Amino acid sequence: MLPKRRRARGACPGGAAAASAPAPVRFPDVVIYLVEPRMGRSRRAFLTRLALSKGFRVLDACSSEVTHVVMEQTSAEEAKGWQECRAAAVPPGCPRPALLDIGWFTESMAAGRPVPVEPRHRLEVAEPEEEPPRLGRVPAYACQRPTPLPHHNTALSEALETLAEAAGFEGSEGRLLSFRRAASVLRALPRPVTAHSQLQGLPHFGEHSSRVVQELLEHGVCEEVERVRSSERFRTMKLFTQIFGVGVRTADRWYQEGLRTLDDLRQQPRRLTAQQRAGLQYHQDLSTPVQRPEAEALQHLVEAAVGQALPGATVTLTGGFRRGKLLGHDVDFLISHPKEGREAGLLPRVMHHLQSQGLVLYHQHQPSCFGAPERLARPSRSMDAFERSLCIFRLLQPPGAALGGPAKAGPAWKAVRVDLVVAPSSQFPFALLGWTGSELFERELRRFSRKEKGLWLSSHGLFDPEQGTFISAASEEDIFRRLGLRYLPPEQRNA
Repeated sequence: MLPKRRRARGACPGGAAAASAPAPVRFPDVVIYLVEPRMGRSRRAFLTRLALSKGFRVLDACSSEVTHVVMEQTSAEEAKGWQECRAAAVPPGCPRPALLDIGWFTESMAAGRPVPVEPRHRLEVAEPEEEPPRLGRVPAYACQRPTPLPHHNTALSEALETLAEAAGFEGSEGRLLSFRRAASVLRALPRPVTAHSQLQGLPHFGEHSSRVVQELLEHGVCEEVERVRSSERFRTMKLFTQIFGVGVRTADRWYQEGLRTLDDLRQQPRRLTAQQRAGLQYHQDLSTPVQRPEAEALQHLVEAAVGQALPGATVTLTGGFRRGKLLGHDVDFLISHPKEGREAGLLPRVMHHLQSQGLVLYHQHQPSCFGAPERLARPSRSMDAFERSLCIFRLLQPPGAALGGPAKAGPAWKAVRVDLVVAPSSQFPFALLGWTGSELFERELRRFSRKEKGLWLSSHGLFDPEQGTFISAASEEDIFRRLGLRYLPPEQRNA
């Protein structure tokens, strides 16, 4: 009896060929390379067939086409060494493939599609995220740090200034100073703030200011700031306080009475002071920024009048223009004479000369109220007690200046706010420092003098309350030196 023959396997037509033929590529953007060493040759072949059967592309060698490199039983540290080989196999400039644990592969096979790569799938040694640059130590007082006019954090500081202004409109001086000091710190930083973590350790950054900056960094806008800017009260208070002679209290009273526009005020002229009526009359010009060439033209006019009234007297442009600004809301001049006492009676003569030329639209003279030196030594909320004239000047305009060319003639003149202040020569350095600003810089300088040095600083002098004496100074540099501060030139005082 003959033994039975074994039946040949694969009776189906083309059985062997059909079993090994890959399925059509379903995911052309995913190209897998299976790393063999820990995986083993037979298992690698099995996984390759599995992936091909499900429509994946699998290559036998790592090349620039590979998008997903899969390794098994390999730690992230061990995979780090493989990266060097991978870098050599992939030409420069090609995208780096993802270096993945076998878990991503098995999940993809089970899903029948490439699953998203998650951090738990990755084998690359995580490169530490580059921390935002440290901003270094920032002094607490604005008078200790240089603050240039152009700076790196304009949008952030302007947002905090908006909240400071709104707090001032509500009579909250504490919140006003908090926001304003934080904004001043931002203006003094040597580089842009790009992460909330950079605010840690900065002076004057409380929870509220930090939250505003964080929201701006993350979303580009701050809901609170936008709500304030669009509110009727903020817009109305801002409009009213821009009128010459109108302060926060007056603007608030008008708002509470239902007034909202300039036309509302024009309909009730009797309730306005002479100064406010002049401010309202020339409001369009006065709300237009003064340009530096206009400030310099006004300086020439004032210098000519002062020179005629008292030869040898000096005229110094102060305020924002001395700090380097190209635009301003008004123009301030400090008048003095090298010989003490010669400045007495000068300002009325100067104003008479300017008025005779038709250059003065309005002026209000405020006489000096020095009083006793002891009175001037006491800290005061008012800026100073110098003689001054608060003016609106008529500044002649070049033909076509307002409209950009001679073809269309612009207004013949422009109304400009001008303050003329007279200071004795012995007080001139202090007056120059005080009238140069900025307002916050001066406030911080006085605070530093009082809290850190026990001295009272004003635009009239530096007073030692323990000794009961004034400390003389021949220049701004001398004042800084006597306070133990590094001298900051005017262009670095834009706090």
